[in-house]
Amino acid sequence: MPRPVVDLSIADRPSVAELARRLDDAGGFTAKAFAEGVALLERMLADPEMTVFLSFPADIVATGTRGLLAELVRSGAVDAVITTCGTLDHDLARSYRPYYHGDWGLDDAQLHRRGLYRLGNLVIPLSHYGPLIERKMRPILRSLWARGIRQVSSAALARAIGESIPPERGATSILRAAADANVPVFVPGLTDGAVGSQLWLFRQDHREFSIDLLADEQALSDLVYQARRAGAILLGGGISKHHTIWWNQFRDGLDAALYITTAVEWDGSLSGARTKEAISWGKIKPTARHVTVDGDVTVLFPWMLAAAVERAAAGSVARRPGRRKRS
Repeated sequence: MPRPVVDLSIADRPSVAELARRLDDAGGFTAKAFAEGVALLERMLADPEMTVFLSFPADIVATGTRGLLAELVRSGAVDAVITTCGTLDHDLARSYRPYYHGDWGLDDAQLHRRGLYRLGNLVIPLSHYGPLIERKMRPILRSLWARGIRQVSSAALARAIGESIPPERGATSILRAAADANVPVFVPGLTDGAVGSQLWLFRQDHREFSIDLLADEQALSDLVYQARRAGAILLGGGISKHHTIWWNQFRDGLDAALYITTAVEWDGSLSGARTKEAISWGKIKPTARHVTVDGDVTVLFPWMLAAAVERAAAGSVARRPGRRKRS
């Protein structure tokens, strides 16, 4: 017999984990996927033999979701991060200067005259972004050069940036957390951002300096082929999502995948493609546990992660005893 739909109640003030369970019983539309996603997330983070990839685009790093991602990385719950150049930009900038609440309806021409950028409903002063990133990146690049480094991978560069952020400023920094936890951060589109511009500018006076993206691919290859099982937490789409699932097709696909997206499927975009489409490409195994949840990452992921952690009866996101450690 099919499962009956159960009406929701919050009269007893359920916990986040209990509410997620009730959503599973209640059915509904995104609610059902939310509940399934919580169960999958808990299972992935608890598996001591699963190599977990975390992918996301840069925009959410401009929001408070950055702190949650840093916490997830610092805890050792993921083995690798795949993201975009803007993550380096926003993470570095916000380690030193604040971003501000704004509004979708602000006058963009007026903002431009005042030296303010609008990112959705956030506002970023120009002085807190490009000029600051230049001031912070130049010493990092000069230090690499002085140490005799002429080629650098995106993972090595991300680590250098993370190590440059003082601990007192890096409490919610993704890059500082990754450096401390020895989690590689891969940026396949490294020149598409302010940090990428600084790499280009540095090379004007240091012609031997270059980026070795193939070193990143070798490191990703090693992670993929050494994985006994592989899972992915895919927050948003674009190059971050694709690079994660693309590499895992070489091991016949992911064993688990959680995807949260606002993109539509009917335009044929990679960002809109549901996890089930990746099965046809061999990027996710036919036998894999996989869920696509439609909605805003900044709303859904904090609740889903909180529910998964609560279910695991842990005070913070952490791997259970026996979880493999990176050397």
